[in-house]
Amino acid sequence: MLASGQFVYEKKGYGQSADPWMTLVGYFNSMRELGGMRRLVDDDVQTRLKKMDQRGLAVRLLSSVDELTSRKDSTDIPDVLDHLDVTFDPQAEAKRKEMARRGHVRDMPRRPLDVLLATNMVSVGVDVQRLGLMVVAGQPKTTAEYIQATSRVGRKFPGLVFTTYNWTRPRDLSHYERFEHYHATFYNHVEALSVTPFASGALSRGLTALLVSCVRLLGSDFNANKQAGRISRDHPYVKAAVNMILERAELVGSGDGAMSSALKAELNERLDQWLAEAQKTAGGRVLGYDEERDGITVGLLNRPGLDTWDDFTCLNSLRDVEPNVGLIFHDGGLDNDPSFVVPVAEDAEGDDEHEEVAG
Repeated sequence: MLASGQFVYEKKGYGQSADPWMTLVGYFNSMRELGGMRRLVDDDVQTRLKKMDQRGLAVRLLSSVDELTSRKDSTDIPDVLDHLDVTFDPQAEAKRKEMARRGHVRDMPRRPLDVLLATNMVSVGVDVQRLGLMVVAGQPKTTAEYIQATSRVGRKFPGLVFTTYNWTRPRDLSHYERFEHYHATFYNHVEALSVTPFASGALSRGLTALLVSCVRLLGSDFNANKQAGRISRDHPYVKAAVNMILERAELVGSGDGAMSSALKAELNERLDQWLAEAQKTAGGRVLGYDEERDGITVGLLNRPGLDTWDDFTCLNSLRDVEPNVGLIFHDGGLDNDPSFVVPVAEDAEGDDEHEEVAG
């Protein structure tokens, strides 16, 4: 694959157009397999690439091999991702050779990455548009992981994925024998996730959106954006939405009514906040589901962002996550001195008073 990419890039004259298939991404299910391949890339693969012209392809020298694994320090990973963005360009290559001839080695542009060996770390957070070639060494343990890993290539240009199987492994053999059917229907094989219905975390994230959607879509009374301010606790749509959600909770509950009671309290709290917002009509203020640029319509629902999330922050995507929180661990001799206290937050006025937490 490395020699074929070099052949298209160099011999066929496609140049930078062949860039997506010049960097080979290798996916491995274990660190042991990856470690073995790292030694092969540095030795046997390098040696065979020097003779690939005898097979009608092109000779290639690997000058840059890296990995994306847990062996990498977290501070080094951004550098690897930046390195993946460097493209194969004949003009840049000619410039590197000229600078090397003149002895300006330090100022030379960075060479692109020839091979990236990775574990499942590549499955999330790697969004390099130029990648187009991957080798999967053995069938991943789950179909979801297989889809996630292989979708790292072909994001902008056509992607080419080679899966190599080990005939001594029954699972690999089974996938090999059903290769075409499995890949034609592999979204049907994605593993189901275990969830806890109506858990507190799920309610805090999705209950408001569910309640508002039910009320708004049951009929035309609250359908328009500016009709959010007409909400009434005694309206049939509101009662029907609340009962619908409570009935669903009873179906998945333990039968003791504890879940339904807690959920009913949560729904009443959401309705109280909704009604409170609807009653704020000073200055011609109008409550809408979404804010409008007319100077009077304010939004009931908030989009997730860097600000603090509240009960009416509604997620638009499963990719929406809360802002990061910095955490500083301070041991401070807690194990040796039970009476030790550490300041949590200083007063905003800058005086000497501060909260303390006992050791």
